[in-house]
Amino acid sequence: MINLQNWGLIRIVRLAAGSIVLWNAIADHQPLLGLMGGFLLIQAVLNTGCGAGGCGVAAPRQKPQHSTQKSTKNIEYEEV
Repeated sequence: MINLQNWGLIRIVRLAAGSIVLWNAIADHQPLLGLMGGFLLIQAVLNTGCGAGGCGVAAPRQKPQHSTQKSTKNIEYEEV
């Protein structure tokens, strides 16, 4: 489904870059460049991409809450 709401700066940049790259690809008869421009246009229209939480490294696992309240032992030292 095409989402045409929430147009941010990066989405507009993707649309502009994709349009420019696709136009140059058509003018220069370069199909690989056309695929790259089309990819940028699809990212702009569908509002997808790798950025701002779109896809990234998984969040670190949180420790269980009961393990944060560990009892600590007092260590006794013996002088040698």
